[in-house]
Amino acid sequence: MADVHQLDPISRSPGKATVYGAWERFVKGEDDIRGLRPEVAISWHRCRDQYRVDPYLTEAPVAVAEVDHALEHDVVFAELGFRAASVAHEVSNLGGVVTITDATGRVLAQWGDQATRSRATKANLAAWFCWSECATGTNGMGTALEAHAPVIIRGAEHWCQAFHDWTCAGVAVRDVVTGEPIAALNISCWRGDLPASAAAWLGNTATKTQHILRQRAQDSGAELVAAYNHARSRSSAALAAVDPAGRVVIADDTASVLLGVPGSTPAPDPAARWNPSLPGFIWAARYASKQATHNPDWVGSTQIFTHLADEPTPISIRPVFLSGQLVGNLISFGVSEGEQLPRAEGARRPGARPHRIVAMRDNRMVLLRLPEVSFAESKGNDVWLSTDQGRLRAASAGLDKLESELTDAGFLRVHRGYVVNLSRIREVERRFRGELFLVMDDQASPMVPVSRRNAPAVRRALDI
Repeated sequence: MADVHQLDPISRSPGKATVYGAWERFVKGEDDIRGLRPEVAISWHRCRDQYRVDPYLTEAPVAVAEVDHALEHDVVFAELGFRAASVAHEVSNLGGVVTITDATGRVLAQWGDQATRSRATKANLAAWFCWSECATGTNGMGTALEAHAPVIIRGAEHWCQAFHDWTCAGVAVRDVVTGEPIAALNISCWRGDLPASAAAWLGNTATKTQHILRQRAQDSGAELVAAYNHARSRSSAALAAVDPAGRVVIADDTASVLLGVPGSTPAPDPAARWNPSLPGFIWAARYASKQATHNPDWVGSTQIFTHLADEPTPISIRPVFLSGQLVGNLISFGVSEGEQLPRAEGARRPGARPHRIVAMRDNRMVLLRLPEVSFAESKGNDVWLSTDQGRLRAASAGLDKLESELTDAGFLRVHRGYVVNLSRIREVERRFRGELFLVMDDQASPMVPVSRRNAPAVRRALDI
């Protein structure tokens, strides 16, 4: 996306009466959300039913969360600060303000029109105060931290009535390895709409900032591969190297079979790493990363279930660092060394558990039973579900998140863009060059492609 240096003239906002009426009904406990955009409706449900934010809150609370972040996060804050300052004059001329928060929604800095900043301070839209969605309800910064694309919150779309005079646009910068938010950048105007180019500028800024993280992640992946090669030359145990999110960067032939990923194939690029689809394994890797961040000498061990064994397999986990920063872990199979990890739910053989998937249809939220869903498909920042009720957009923010929720419920990742319900597969078609395609039992659904790296897991799951 090209750099956006100028902010266009203010665009007109949509009718507010319909949104405000929906807000009044929803706050009273009704679920009528006619006239509301899906991303706002989902945010309101979180605010009312999950976070229980008081809709009559008049100011943001003080940020009290402990701050714990890596060096890369400081680089992101500095980069966003530079970009926010560069557009501050243009935003100020429109009577707006630019704000940066950390991952907890704590405001770090603000630029822009002085009169608007003074007005914002009355609502605690200022440094040291928290604008996460769970603290202050639907708003540009907090809702951006929950989303995977730029968001615009206009007027009565804000959960708290005291902020209905504001229009805000925000975007989150996310860690390219874990997918977790690092910071949010936001533009706010009081009693006016934002320029039409605001969302494009925010998205462009987030993309350029995440490019810095992607370069760092490539270096981290290369360091993990080097550490793996060194460790493999000194031990005969099956070995894998994983990033802090538990995704496999490289695994030897034995470990790859246990994890269900390609063997001896390095993947330093964070976009090309493999998800082993083993909740216990991923939980252990993430737990180890948290421990090693605070104690570089930490080494741990636990037992996990793998794709082939009926009994749990012992593993030992050892952290890997680059320039003093954790980049991942080496995991040895059949070895028990170091501190025992606490028992987690994901470490047990998963059993059937009731689940529902939340989807959107026009102005309604649809609660789907799992058997109703044939497969999920990623399209840009959205996830679309092929269901017995037609094609619906999932409320889940990304396919990775949906996959993690459904791994234990009979769903399998078969392609970077698809997660399928194994019980809904009717036929498997093999093409001339060996490519696999899944024919689902829904006649209206297209065939689902299987990527080469996911083909072994599909064959094991279907016993073919």
